[in-house]
Amino acid sequence: MIIVLHLGYVFLPVFSKILFLIMILSILIPSRPSSASSTKSLLIFAGAASKPATEEAIKNFQIKTGGSVNVTFGGSGFVLSQMKLSRKGDIYFPGSSDFMELAKTEGVVFPESEKMVVYLVPSINVQKGNPKKIYSLKDLTRPGIRLAIANPEMVCVGTYAVEIIERNLTPQEKEKLRKNLINYTESCEKTANVISLKAVDAVLGWRVFQYWDPERIGTIYLKPDEIPRIGYIPIAISKFTQDRALAQQFIDYLLSSEGKNIFRKFNYLMDVHEARQFAKSDTPVGGEYRVPKEWRTR
Repeated sequence: MIIVLHLGYVFLPVFSKILFLIMILSILIPSRPSSASSTKSLLIFAGAASKPATEEAIKNFQIKTGGSVNVTFGGSGFVLSQMKLSRKGDIYFPGSSDFMELAKTEGVVFPESEKMVVYLVPSINVQKGNPKKIYSLKDLTRPGIRLAIANPEMVCVGTYAVEIIERNLTPQEKEKLRKNLINYTESCEKTANVISLKAVDAVLGWRVFQYWDPERIGTIYLKPDEIPRIGYIPIAISKFTQDRALAQQFIDYLLSSEGKNIFRKFNYLMDVHEARQFAKSDTPVGGEYRVPKEWRTR
């Protein structure tokens, strides 16, 4: 075989000889891995409570570092289940402390890596202009009001919704409210969307939803003593990470002045003092709430 190639080579034109040599060298010399295959990458499992700001932060982080970031958004409980089942993911970024506490209990994040990114305050979100004249929590018990909350077992804002209802309404009022409840949504994003699409008259959501779609969503603030807890969005490194250094670099970026400015642009509350403007001075921050059996769907 070598002799045949050599004889053929003698009679080839100069240009063809060059191509011939390149072909032979490409076979004999092992190719190096492409730069694309060696690019550092992250996989983030994130609650949708942070979606608009997180998407922008990821774009900027990729430009700054040259790394690749993939993110799966959804209900905090849903994405935690995905992370555990796949045994993949570098970062867990749920929408509330409730699900981070669960992740720590189940041993799927490094507890020492946890940081608070922004704060959240629960509220009533209505259609822009408030056509149904909803001004209070008790107005959600009026006949004919179409109400949605997120799945309380799997979505952070749904957990808070049930806690607010249980804390502030009488058994009779709770019964009336549940008659108005027409949907359990699967994420914070979908909870905001049902208002944007006018599929319901109100949701028990986050104050920040209004700033996701200010043309179609309004906010009715709860009374300070009706807010059981101030929420926050935590972040931590997953024990399934393939690149802990890059995961830490992303967390550091979110907590930098540049990262914070992205969240501030979307009107997230950047410190607990801002959040306390909507609650009492002694309202607890974070923690866990166990959803009562009658609200569970599983």
